[in-house]
Amino acid sequence: MNGLQAYQSVNTQTSITDADPHKLIQLLYNGALERINMAKARMQANDYEGKGRLISKAIEIIGGLRSFLDFEKGGELAANLEGLYDYMERTLFEANRHNDAGKLDEVGRLLRQVKDGWDGIREQAAGNQQQAAV
Repeated sequence: MNGLQAYQSVNTQTSITDADPHKLIQLLYNGALERINMAKARMQANDYEGKGRLISKAIEIIGGLRSFLDFEKGGELAANLEGLYDYMERTLFEANRHNDAGKLDEVGRLLRQVKDGWDGIREQAAGNQQQAAV
């Protein structure tokens, strides 16, 4: 198992080093979703310490996403995302406090929706670049 963890760590570090800003945000979304899923598994296994660490890490990642918001360029969208991230952080805190897997699921759904939109931006930009090259 240690070899697998070492490989995953190197793979993650390489992904972060090679990531453009858009990809970095994608990695943060993926990391938060992964921590939430792992926390749910720890909750079901009655490993409350592990669950707490994972939820704390998810909250930290969402805080990182929040720090990337650009209110000058993003305007109302950035303000709306800030409110959503705040709600996610508070909901994760409550999920941890009350061992509520439903709240973990709710935040996971919300994060996936925002991530899907973010992923769509990349796809749309790539499509526009291909059209411009023609």
